[in-house]
Amino acid sequence: MSEPNTIQAPADLPFEAAIARLEVIVKTMEGDTVSLDECLSLYEEGIALVRRLSRELDEAEQRVMILQRTPDGEIKPAPFTSTED
Repeated sequence: MSEPNTIQAPADLPFEAAIARLEVIVKTMEGDTVSLDECLSLYEEGIALVRRLSRELDEAEQRVMILQRTPDGEIKPAPFTSTED
């Protein structure tokens, strides 16, 4: 196995890079050349990344604002609400 697959992702890794790292972890774990110890280590790193990315997405969703027109025609910002629930 190549060395980059076992490097722990830093907490300040940009969002896109953290997603890319998570993809590498998944592909590595799907392979048949990973030892149990390495697999557990990658799993722990992946879980930490998933939690961090989920937290960042939740925070971003809270910041997203949409403009809504009030009955009197005024446009005001309103909290983002998802229609996919």
